[in-house]
Amino acid sequence: MNNLFNIEILNYNIDISANHYQMLGFLKLGEQLGFSYIKAYTAYKYAEKIKNMKRKKQEEEQKKLLTSNNIKILLAGHPYNLYDSMIGKTVIDFLTQNNITILYSNKIEKERIEEEYQKIAPDIHWTHNKEIIASTKYYEDYVDGIILISSFPCGPDSLMNEQITHKIKKIPIITLIFEDINNEAGMITRLESFIDILKNLKEEKNEKNN
Repeated sequence: MNNLFNIEILNYNIDISANHYQMLGFLKLGEQLGFSYIKAYTAYKYAEKIKNMKRKKQEEEQKKLLTSNNIKILLAGHPYNLYDSMIGKTVIDFLTQNNITILYSNKIEKERIEEEYQKIAPDIHWTHNKEIIASTKYYEDYVDGIILISSFPCGPDSLMNEQITHKIKKIPIITLIFEDINNEAGMITRLESFIDILKNLKEEKNEKNN
């Protein structure tokens, strides 16, 4: 990259097999910026603290949504898909307009991830996929449906989605694979059908309880 652009490019390397962990990578990044290891370490630990506080706040806010009487849907996918303006944002906007309570796979309590993902795919290695799988298993008892969001072609997601749809049986699941960002009309049609199914199931459940 440095050979292509006439600018200084900041980068760091993470290679756990060679003992190059994240913290070391950021310390070296700080060194590139002209800071001592002590200052870089202090900044890194402060950033970690803020990140963990933000994560905890998101987890607490999500727990409160479990008491909602609206239809609840878990959006499960990589954060870069869930919150992308051309992918997940379209889904989020549609669900919000239809008064759906949305929960997110990346806001599951971190303490639950290790236990929950092993119930479906104990041999999986990818960190984000563990989070996604764990959230579907944990929230299946709390939500009315699950929407899996993936981008094409993602090998780990293909495997993960199959495992989830075969193991989660209590509630309906729909998989949205974004291959063409101009495919909004077809995606909206599928979401409308999915919500209709969830509404019918919820009404049947309420009638049985009454």
